[in-house]
Amino acid sequence: MQIKSFSARTLDANALKSFAHPLRLRIYELLDEHGPSTATGLAARLGQNTGATSYHLRELAKHGMIEVVAGMGRGKEKYWRITPGGYSYGEARPADPEVAGALDYLLDDLVRTRGAELSRWREESATAPEEWVQASAYGRRSLRLTPEETALMRDQVFEVLERYRALSDTREDESTGHVIVHFDVLPTGVGGED
Repeated sequence: MQIKSFSARTLDANALKSFAHPLRLRIYELLDEHGPSTATGLAARLGQNTGATSYHLRELAKHGMIEVVAGMGRGKEKYWRITPGGYSYGEARPADPEVAGALDYLLDDLVRTRGAELSRWREESATAPEEWVQASAYGRRSLRLTPEETALMRDQVFEVLERYRALSDTREDESTGHVIVHFDVLPTGVGGED
């Protein structure tokens, strides 16, 4: 079965290893959450020196995770943003143990980050504006699917997400009418035959 890719890019082995770094992940999260920033601004938020932050920004850019924002900044000042479109970790488990370890690190971070975001929303939803509470949903579905059906469902979910990603990519500001919505599509269990 041919698998469609709805991601702007699939991280190769070198990108996986480079991205699996605590400070780079945190820089990426800050750019995702707060929008474009300079190395100096990120260094202040992270309690790091600007040289270290600049180095990690260049590493993320080298692998297409972030990019310089054209037209922002004065002189040599560079504003960085995440590259629109998202990314995927690839289709198969890497055979190289070093790359597999990097993937494990990234997936563990994904679970930690999304769990923390869900917990934060549970706490904040009691005082959040009603329109955001109404627009959100908690849900759980258990489905008995074949691998082919699971791949088809994944592709259909990504088709929907791609339409909204294109809409989201047109928004460059952090106006109060928008929030960051994360979708991570991972199977949570593989069962045996009934």
